[in-house]
Amino acid sequence: MSFIEVKNIRKSYDGHLALKDLSFSVEKGAIYGLLGPNGAGKTTFIRILNRIIVYDSGQIFFDGEPLQQKHINRIGYLPEERGLYRKMKVAEQIIYFAQLKGLTYGEAFRRTKKFMKKFDMVTWWNKKLEELSKGMQQKVQFLITIIHEPDLLIFDEPFSGFDPINQEMLKSEILELHRHGKTILFSTHMMASVEEICDSILLINNGEKILEGDIHEVKQQHKQNLYRIIYSSPDAQFVENEKFIVKGKDSGQYLVQVSEKEDTNTLLQYAMRFGEIVHFEEVLPTLNEIFIQAVQNSNLKTVEQ
Repeated sequence: MSFIEVKNIRKSYDGHLALKDLSFSVEKGAIYGLLGPNGAGKTTFIRILNRIIVYDSGQIFFDGEPLQQKHINRIGYLPEERGLYRKMKVAEQIIYFAQLKGLTYGEAFRRTKKFMKKFDMVTWWNKKLEELSKGMQQKVQFLITIIHEPDLLIFDEPFSGFDPINQEMLKSEILELHRHGKTILFSTHMMASVEEICDSILLINNGEKILEGDIHEVKQQHKQNLYRIIYSSPDAQFVENEKFIVKGKDSGQYLVQVSEKEDTNTLLQYAMRFGEIVHFEEVLPTLNEIFIQAVQNSNLKTVEQ
């Protein structure tokens, strides 16, 4: 079941087409990666989804209904450019934003107390935001994003400003939200994090969709028939031929590309001629490699047109 369904969205600014008939859907309860280089149109779409700006044409459905203002209270948005009041006290600020999302003062106070205790932030209660480090301010912004327990969470570069320890904390919290059935739209340039937590991805460039799908399926579609072979002896010498081409080697380790006509078992049987094999695996491309190649191909097509 689609929680967010986007159909042929177009948006232009002063003659520049920022989104070009963008269509995709996000399943309910999924962690969906919205990816693309700078200027691709990601932030434009996120602002449209939050009704900060209006699109020119197309349709967006939110939980089966046309997107409306009433749905905004069901969305939690952590923007890349943070926007908090520096002179305002932390707890006061969290309660204020929670009330803007429809909570009563009493409920906002109760949840603020609960979440600040959970995230070890109780001692910050009466501190002004400007007294906190950037990483601590980020934790406040994250809490504000989730305080009203929204159905859809949008994280735009959520790890920006976090040290590795707090990155892991945030990643753990995102996964916990996922386990509680929340739908998550996750936008970042950190491809390793996308591989670790996302179910599916959408890659856009120049306002257009250039790649979409389940991460495992996407990697399978872009595999290059590469295999890593490790021998017990560093002196083992794999001999390549027209079917098995060596793409890399280092002390008994070989990266071998197989012609499409050959299967894995044939390679393994051939490789065993040259020594005892202690490790054998298919090497799939990383999401970062797929991202770079897809964007480069997209840019070439744009130039040719």
